[in-house]
Amino acid sequence: MLRGALAASVTPLTDHGSALDEEAFGPLVDFFVAAGLDGLLALGTAGEGILLSEAERRCVAELFLQASEGRLQVALQCGAQTTAETVRLAAHAAEVGANAVVVIGPPYFPLDEPAQYAHFLAAATACAPLPFYVYEFASTTGYAVAPAVLERLRSDAPNLAGLKVSDTPWDRFARYLLPGLDIFVGPEALIHEGLAAGAVGAVSALASAFPAEVAAVVRDPTPEGAERLGALRAFVERFPRQAALKRLLERQGVPVQGDVRGPLRALTSDEREELDAWHASLSA
Repeated sequence: MLRGALAASVTPLTDHGSALDEEAFGPLVDFFVAAGLDGLLALGTAGEGILLSEAERRCVAELFLQASEGRLQVALQCGAQTTAETVRLAAHAAEVGANAVVVIGPPYFPLDEPAQYAHFLAAATACAPLPFYVYEFASTTGYAVAPAVLERLRSDAPNLAGLKVSDTPWDRFARYLLPGLDIFVGPEALIHEGLAAGAVGAVSALASAFPAEVAAVVRDPTPEGAERLGALRAFVERFPRQAALKRLLERQGVPVQGDVRGPLRALTSDEREELDAWHASLSA
């Protein structure tokens, strides 16, 4: 079962985002380990997973697992636009030794409760008995996973372990603090409140670039610590998120390029200068 502080990791890319940068996975994982993280979530929102081909996603999964060598929990986000692809990716995750499968609902079509249930049940069944987590992020998918769907899944999918919840504000997050399910906090500003209410950890995009800072707040959650993380995240969100996180990694000596997969875009020169100046000011 997943626990603690996990980075919602970026995916190293090269050639203007058209190819995987396979040589960068090892240094990236080493950076996470040295910072004290417990694990990583690959191929989520920060990881551009939905933009990669199925073959690329399989390769990314294997590269992260090989690089981690058991030093980190590795959860794989297997949600795709179709149920068939989601099922294939979930089954592959179990085959290659992931610690957990995480699935976000398919974006674009607002699935009703029967469609949500069928989709998540198929994915959970495909990776059983591997722990399975639903990834709730209504502003990204365009709809919320119904709590009633989770109740049905708990009965029919024995490997349903919990959720990663990225909804804000607190009232939208809190409705997923369901008994018997492990909840991971996505919004860094809610880490203290979420852990105090029973969440078991955090899966943080900010931890891709600030892993030690996020791990420290998960280990010793305080309102002030969560507020600091929220302020860091708010500044990063002023830029294209994936490109900004990669630039911040580069500034810390991790050989991850700023390349992203279209239609996402790289930082402009002005944005790089602004982000660099802000980052430099943090340690001044």
